[in-house]
Parts: sequence; C-alpha cells; structure tokens
Amino acid sequence: MNEINQKRDGTDLTPDAQDDAGKKGSRIRLRGILLGLALALVICAITPFNNLYRQSTPLGGGHFPLAPFFILMVLTFLVALIGKVLKGRVWLTGRELLVAWVLMVLVSGIAYTGLVRTFFINLSVPYHFSTVENRWEEVLQPLLPKALYPQSQEAIDGLYNGLPDGRQMGWTEVLRHIPWGAWLPALLAWTGFILLCYFVMICLITIFSKQWLENERMNLPLLQVPQVLGEAAEKRGLGTLFSNRYLLAGLMVPLCLHAINGLNFYIPAVPQVPTLILAGPYFPKHGLFSGFHKLKIYLYPAFIGFAFLTSKQISFSFWFFFIMGGLLIGFLNLLGYNIPASALGITFGPTLSRPEETQMIGAYGIFFIFLLWLARHHLLDVLRQAFGFGREDYSETGWISTRFAFWGFVIGSLGIMLWVRFFGVSFLTSFLVVAVFFMVMLVATRVICQGGIAYFTLTVAPIDGLIAFFGPRFFTGAGLLISAVAQKVLFLDLRESLMPSLLHGRKVTQGIRNRGLIVGSIAFALVAGVVVSYLAMLSLCYKFGIRELQLDWATRTTVAVYENIYSLVETPIQAGNWVMIFAVAGAITMLVLVICYHRFYWWPIHPIGYLTAYSSAMRILWFSFFLGWLANALCMRYGGVLLFKKFRLFFVGLIIGDFLMGGIWAIIGLLADASFQVLPS
Repeated sequence: MNEINQKRDGTDLTPDAQDDAGKKGSRIRLRGILLGLALALVICAITPFNNLYRQSTPLGGGHFPLAPFFILMVLTFLVALIGKVLKGRVWLTGRELLVAWVLMVLVSGIAYTGLVRTFFINLSVPYHFSTVENRWEEVLQPLLPKALYPQSQEAIDGLYNGLPDGRQMGWTEVLRHIPWGAWLPALLAWTGFILLCYFVMICLITIFSKQWLENERMNLPLLQVPQVLGEAAEKRGLGTLFSNRYLLAGLMVPLCLHAINGLNFYIPAVPQVPTLILAGPYFPKHGLFSGFHKLKIYLYPAFIGFAFLTSKQISFSFWFFFIMGGLLIGFLNLLGYNIPASALGITFGPTLSRPEETQMIGAYGIFFIFLLWLARHHLLDVLRQAFGFGREDYSETGWISTRFAFWGFVIGSLGIMLWVRFFGVSFLTSFLVVAVFFMVMLVATRVICQGGIAYFTLTVAPIDGLIAFFGPRFFTGAGLLISAVAQKVLFLDLRESLMPSLLHGRKVTQGIRNRGLIVGSIAFALVAGVVVSYLAMLSLCYKFGIRELQLDWATRTTVAVYENIYSLVETPIQAGNWVMIFAVAGAITMLVLVICYHRFYWWPIHPIGYLTAYSSAMRILWFSFFLGWLANALCMRYGGVLLFKKFRLFFVGLIIGDFLMGGIWAIIGLLADASFQVLPS
C-alpha cells in the first residue's frame, strides 16, 4: 500500500506513453547510445558560443531544455521517414530515441547555468576585482587555497580581456594559446569535487527512485510529451498523432503567436501580440495588496501545457501559495510590521530580498523529514540490503545495485567532506554543509519532477539555513569561503541542475536489460560533458574576453558572493530575530501542511506549492499554472476522464509548438545579429 494518499483528480489516470510491462526485458542498441552521446557533446560545445556571444535563444535552459527536445522531434520524424523509405526498417526504436534524449538532457545544463556560466568567473573574481578600497587582497586572498585558483594574474586578465588578436585566431589556435599551466591544477581539483557530487547524486537517485516511482507512483509531467513522441515512433503512429484535431489546435496557438511576435522582433511594423502584462500598477504600494505592486503576468503556452499535465492539486497549490505569499506581505504591512530588508543580515540566497521569504529555511527542513518518513520502510530495506541482511531483487534495481548505491553514497559523501576538510573547513562544518547541500537537492528534485516545473530557482541558499541557526561564527574564515564558493559552483543556481534530470533518466531507462551500457554511457556523458564545456567556455572567453560576452548576471552574482564572504569575515553579524521567527513559522506551516495532506483524503493543497511561494520562477510561471489548473479542473468537472484524455493532446500540442518555434527562432538567431526569445532564460 502506498505511503502517500493519492489524489484521484484525473491526472494520475493519465497513462504513461509507454506501458511499463511492455518495457521489461527491452534492450538498447549501441547506435542509440552513440547518437545521444555525440549530440550531447555537440550541444555542450556550441552552447557557450550560442548563448553568450550570439545571445541567441538558450539551447539548454531549465529542466526541459530546448535543444534536446527539438532534436528529439527532428529525429522522431527522420526515423519515421527512414522507416517509410526502407519499407518498415526500424533505425531507432522509440525507447532508443528517449535514451538519446535523456543523454542530451543530462549534459545540456553543464555547458551553461548548470556549471560553466559562473565557474571560471568564480575562480577569478577575488583577484580580478580586488581593489585597494574593497581590501580583498589583505582579507580574502590569504584565505584562498592556491590549489583551487589560477596562480597567474596574466591568465586571469586574458580571461576577461581576451588574447591579443584572439578574434583573428581559429578555435584550435585559441585553445593552444590558453595558459593551461595556470588553469590545470585548479581545474583538476574542482573537477574531482564536481564528479564526486555527480556520483553521489546518481547514488541518491538510485536509492530514492524505487520509492518515488514505484511505491508512490509519482507523476512526472515533464516526461509525458517525450513519451508521447516515443510511443508514436514505436507504434509508427506519428501520422495519426499529428493529424489529431486537438493536438493540431494546440500546435497552432504557439505557432501563430511566435510567428507574429518573432516577425515583430525583426520587423517592428508587424503588430505584436502581448505576452507580458504589467499588473503591478493596478495594486497600491501600501495596504493589504501591497505585495502585488510589482506583479507581472507572463503567457507561456508550454508552461500552461505542463501545468495541465500536472496533478491539479499541485498546480493549484503553486499559484495559490504565490498569491498567499503576496497577501502575507500586505497583511503584515496592514498591521504595521514594516520589516526592513536589513533584518536579513548577510545571505547568499540568489533572489532573497525580504525577511518573510526565510520561511523556506524551516519549510525545506520539514519537507525533507517528511520525504524520509514516507520512505522509511523502503530506506529500512535499503539498509538491510546494504549490510547483507536482505536479498536484493535484481529485477527491480536501477542503474546500479541498491547495496552499491548505499555505499557509494556513504563513501562519495565522505570523499566530498574530506575534500572540503582538506581546504580548511572543520569536520563538523563540512558534514553539515554537505548534508544541507544534498538535502536541498533532494527536495528541489521532488518539487521539479513532481510539480512539472521546467524552470525552478531556490529562494534561500543552502548555507543560509546554517548561518541562521548557528550564526556566522560557526564557520572559520576559510570554511565560510570554501562552503560559499562550492555552493555557487553546483548548489545555488538550480535552473539547470543535474539531479532532476537523473530522475527522469531513471524513469526512461526503467526495465532495460543492458544496464551496464546505460550506466557507462551516463558516466561517460557527464565526464566528457564537463571537459567539453570547460574547453568551449575557456576558448570563448580567451577569444573574445568576458567583457565582450553576455555575462553581466554571472559576474554580478559571483562578485556578490565574495562581497558577502568579506562582510561576514570582517564583521560576523548575526541575522535579526525576524529571520528565526519566519524560519520557525515556515517549519510550523509545512508541518501542518504535510500532516493534513497525508491524513485527510479531501485536503486540496499539496505542500510542495509552499516551497515555491517566493521563488523567482513562480513570479514568471504563476499565471501559467493558474490557467493549466483551471483547464484541468473544468475538464474533470464537466467532461470527466473522457474529455480530459481528449484535451490532453491539445496541451501536448501547446508544448510541442512552443518548443518547435523556440528551436526555429534559435536557428534563425544563429544566422542573424539578434534572436527572438520564445522561452524564459
């Protein structure tokens, strides 16, 4: 019996595009793996140039990245065409197409926000932006481990200014002129940390995936459209799929919308269809509705589609808690509690701007405990198998055995702690830092995958919770620096994080017999993706210089990290009492939500909605989730499951059309001087 009460609202009646029973015993041929790996590395190689120099539509972006899905659509039609020409010969099965897509998704984020967008800036900021006024040279630089930073000012200057005559050099010539002697020691040290973290993530997903996918039967909205395409390719039913009137109607909405707005971008005389409404001016700056005086309404057809495919309980909770978060600000204002932003103290949260938002510190902690409690029987089985007291059912294992995953998690986590400890962090601090990093990653993975949020950002940084509860003096100067910099590398900007994609990959590859080939291909893709992304980013920076690239956000946020470190090292100010008050309030609120959600079948609110109340992603997506929820609710209320199944293809069409137009305009952007942005970046 599932630990969690399933809400029978219709979406959980939606079948997976491929029946699990039909997948058992299937094998993936090498051609699908090699194609996916090759395309993944091509995406890594061209993403920095496309995103930063050409400023075109991002090829990755979010947890449903543009380039992999666009390529999946092209490959699906190409495979169908080859089958027609060669009289039924199957070049790639639908399952092999999905595996190739997963390999592309896993590494697409590494080449941008998932890693290298801020990585090299992170390693150069404390030297390049050091001045007499900010005193970084005398306060921060003595704390910097030499093994983690390039020890050459010339190499750092070249990164920002480019090589002399770099623009006239070819790419291979630029690569030869990069001062590798200055960069290699730091790259090797950080690569060890990054790959250890990736390994621990794989182990965690292996441990939790059976609980989430099999015991709780968690719905994965972001997988449904690729699975629809994969099933159509498998059954040779693409013609039937794309002749469906509901899907065609959904396709036409984004096709027409983005065709008109794209033409307007290049030819201003063409009229524009507004997709952004500034609703803030309609609300007062003071009083109950003051929290909405900056409200914006964005219209993204694809995200409306994802919201429809999500459980309506979850999609309702996302926009409901966003509204409640704004009303709380107004309610406190009405009571006369004008809490200044200075009450936050020094924080590392990427978008944290108000003390009220620190509710998420307590909420994340309680929800993590809730996840462990739901999985308590499963985790007990994992422990039995790890210590040899229980026999493992190999028919249901993931990429690796449960025993290997458990000990891999333990040894990998210990390796990360020793890595952090080696560079000056105390053992207790390193333990808590690593624990909070992966706690937040697990919770974020659940929110992204179950909630169908293709674009997700954290409200508070992981170590903000440690600073709030233990104070900045809990860290030594070196400990604070290493923790904050490591957090910035992998655990802060989660718009293209790896762990949710690993869970999607685990679902896609469920039941495949040749697991060794899948595991080897994932490991190779991650290692090669990191290396190729390094090469692509370094060659781009040394050819043109960071000053000439679209890296203002990356530079600004990274400089802010070091400014915060400096402030806490020089004056370790404790945050105001309001931070602790709101953190405790967030914990209590989440505790009430999870108890009601688990105990009462009729409870209409899902607790993960509360975790996104103050996320900058929800400021963009809240209205899309409202429209998706409304359509879902009306379908189930007035047409039941039959109408839901028909209209489901309309919203699948919205998603396909949005990403199809995104891919087309991205290609046009590569050839033009500017690019029309279809999706949020």
